[in-house]
Amino acid sequence: MIIHVAAAGETAASIAEQYEVSEERLIYDNQLAEQNSLVTGQAILVLNPETTHVVQAGDTLASIAEQYGISQNQLYRNNPYLLQQAVIQPGETLVIRFDDELLDNMQVMGYAYTFIETALLREQLLYLSELMVFSYGFTVEGELIPPPNEDVLINQALEFGVEPILVLTPLTDQGNFNSNLISAVLSNDAVQQTLIDNLLETVETKQYGGVDVDFEYIPADNRDNYTAFVGKLRTAMNAQGFQVSVALAPKIAADQEGLLYEGMDYANLGKNADFVFLMTYEWGYTYGPPMAVAPLNQVERVLDYAITEITPDQIYLGIPNYGYDWPLPYQRGVTKATTIGNVEAVQIAAQYGAVIEWDDTAKSPFFYYWKDEIQHEVWFEDVRSIREKVRLASSRGCYGIGYWNLMRPFRANWLLINGLLFAEA
Repeated sequence: MIIHVAAAGETAASIAEQYEVSEERLIYDNQLAEQNSLVTGQAILVLNPETTHVVQAGDTLASIAEQYGISQNQLYRNNPYLLQQAVIQPGETLVIRFDDELLDNMQVMGYAYTFIETALLREQLLYLSELMVFSYGFTVEGELIPPPNEDVLINQALEFGVEPILVLTPLTDQGNFNSNLISAVLSNDAVQQTLIDNLLETVETKQYGGVDVDFEYIPADNRDNYTAFVGKLRTAMNAQGFQVSVALAPKIAADQEGLLYEGMDYANLGKNADFVFLMTYEWGYTYGPPMAVAPLNQVERVLDYAITEITPDQIYLGIPNYGYDWPLPYQRGVTKATTIGNVEAVQIAAQYGAVIEWDDTAKSPFFYYWKDEIQHEVWFEDVRSIREKVRLASSRGCYGIGYWNLMRPFRANWLLINGLLFAEA
């Protein structure tokens, strides 16, 4: 695979001609159809087919996969548009293998709200090993509050051979975060047991593969209680063949101060959970100053600390599937950024004639544009920044990568992941 950075005046046709690939497929892979032109500085994923197959009368996906010694899933991953086709047509060209940069195999998971668009979810499920269904809440008595329409996501995941995981967050029945729920559970053994019993029953009944605990802003005096709760939950879940993971705020030292960090005991949470998910994003955030959401230099600091406390083969490295758009000038406490998708960011740049730049320290793209006499600054992710993060996770021996979240389309990301982690010999 090649990542081509568009120069002024280049088009999809000229890039396709340069690399001798299909212009139609280049446009599809990079979701360029809704752009009026390429953006100078835009990263374009160029996939080079190594082996292709022209469909003959009587061919099926099963027979083609068998002919080339690959799985049907890999055929879909290489040609995701097949999900939208009822049948394959004679004369159609399918990619069997790409010329890829295959890293060590890692697991891939992602979080999704239950209102995710079905076609978007199905395409992403091709590249996932686990789907984190966001999210269950709970009451001060330990009763669970399920999200609406969770069965749709569970059934879709199971259809694709992906393990659905129940995410547990301190949410009220109104869907609002409430840190008082954390204290209510952690300070009462009976409530903890009720919650654990309810989780176990739900996981068994709903065919979840386990529980992911996503508690944030844990008071420092509840640090040990939280660690113990995760251990109790894991003991109960493991006894029935289920797993427990825990989401961790991005720390760089054991004694790091701040409400987000003090309640997180990396070493003992690593011992008490099967897996951990490092929330390595939100350096750039809604009310903060403009900067990369997940600057690689900061992500690397967190991961390098984490592997001193937790074995790397327990760690999922978090990757953001979104960016932010800040109106300028930035004023702390006043300015509010808008959350945008990564494909959407490039479309904004195209609409307003921006030039995409690259920060070589953060390993992230950004640009400026003017709208209604207000200048904006945008930071987002592209295939270059994603590749840097995946390479980092691989270099440290991580178990996998995880996306927050799956709600916005970013096809080039998944095709990149396919080439880095899923290519079959």
